[in-house]
Amino acid sequence: MSPIFAPPIFALASGAGRAAVAVMRLSGAGTGELVAALAGALPAPRHASLRTLRHEGLALDRALVLWFPGPASYTGEDSAELHLHGGPAVISAVAEALTALGARPAEAGEFTRRSFLNGKLDLTAAEGIADLISAETEAQRRQALRQAEGGLAARHAAWADQLTRLLARQEAFIEFEEEDLPADLDDRVAEAAAGLRDEMAALLADGARGEKLREGLSIAILGAPNAGKSSLLNALAGREAAIVSTRAGTTRDVVEVRMTLAGVPVTLADTAGLRDAADEIEAEGVRRALARGEAADLRLLVFAADEAPDEATLALRGADALTVLNKADLAAASMEGAVSVSARTGQGLEALRAQLEAAAAARAGLTETAALTRPRHRAALREAVEWLDRLPEAGLPELRAEALRGALRALSRLTGRVDVEQVLDIVFGEFCIGK
Repeated sequence: MSPIFAPPIFALASGAGRAAVAVMRLSGAGTGELVAALAGALPAPRHASLRTLRHEGLALDRALVLWFPGPASYTGEDSAELHLHGGPAVISAVAEALTALGARPAEAGEFTRRSFLNGKLDLTAAEGIADLISAETEAQRRQALRQAEGGLAARHAAWADQLTRLLARQEAFIEFEEEDLPADLDDRVAEAAAGLRDEMAALLADGARGEKLREGLSIAILGAPNAGKSSLLNALAGREAAIVSTRAGTTRDVVEVRMTLAGVPVTLADTAGLRDAADEIEAEGVRRALARGEAADLRLLVFAADEAPDEATLALRGADALTVLNKADLAAASMEGAVSVSARTGQGLEALRAQLEAAAAARAGLTETAALTRPRHRAALREAVEWLDRLPEAGLPELRAEALRGALRALSRLTGRVDVEQVLDIVFGEFCIGK
């Protein structure tokens, strides 16, 4: 049953600041009466009509008015849009008139929350809309659009449908045990559930690609003092983001640069040189550098071609690290698996950037299937897998049925069909006003 909201809500749906046109959105019971009071009468549904908006005998603006009677609207409620001239005085006057007529300003995400509560979209699609608004890169946009259009919900709905069918068979085995049912019905349910469990586990083992694409990757530049880390950061960023000096220990704190690699947003962090610190300030810088490297999705280990490799940086080499031999213009050194570059001349930077883009795409690149994009998605799916893991050990048919019900409940929380009140405020709090 659709919830009833009173009074109507309104919000500026277009961007803040001066503009040629500002869009004011309205939704809720009583919206039609409110618009008719301003515009003289309601226009035909879903047709733009040029009207003079008036309140208490005063003309407010000459605007386009659109009327969307529910349930055929974004929120599922009676809704409208007022396409106003974008001056602040016009917007303020119309907002004051709407308030005087009984409407109230919308809260963040309230339009989309109402759409969810009225069954117009599921919770993952609502989150996809929030991500679409926040998308910085093309890959983020494509992932968000896929989720907003129901890609993630469809995948999990298919699993939920299969679990529902398996649960029905398991219940039939319990309720009609003495009837003429297939002798292997119980075993077939367990076998099909095991296949579903493996599909879910495979998605969980995706390296959190969806979350990393949504939030961005962290790359830490680590190395000895004077290895050229700050110069390398500046060269990759294309600007003077970090102070460069021949004096060792210039970088004491983490310096960050935001950039895009292979469509993935990345935070590239320059850190203090790794060595035995001369004072407590430098020691704290080294500690922060190591902590940043530990937390990073990828470490960029920088060695100087004109110096012997330092043991502290060598100890950090591994699967989550790319090795860079900097200052190739000063010495003809080589190191196994390293990219030779010169941050000063630009030598080798394109090859390094190509490796960084490949690493970013491997960790957070857009996949062909809908990905998990939030920790709550992963938690719900992990719980479903844990319930299905109990199935082979459940000695009684009733316990096997409960395991299937538990997995189904966990999947339902992902799309918001049951037990969602505790996550609604978190989900819709991410929205901007007017959406």
